[in-house]
Amino acid sequence: MPDYEKMYFRLFRAAERAINILIEAQRECEEDYLSGTLPRLVELPRPEPEKPERE
Repeated sequence: MPDYEKMYFRLFRAAERAINILIEAQRECEEDYLSGTLPRLVELPRPEPEKPERE
């Protein structure tokens, strides 16, 4: 019979590690943003929509 408690705790620890990785990545990105080391984003002009041809 499977040991459900052991399986639960294994899954819980793996989920906790995954969450901690995401939290750390978010913190690093926030630090980069606040330090101003990221390149400046430039908004590109949107192309004019094509007009249908009249017959």
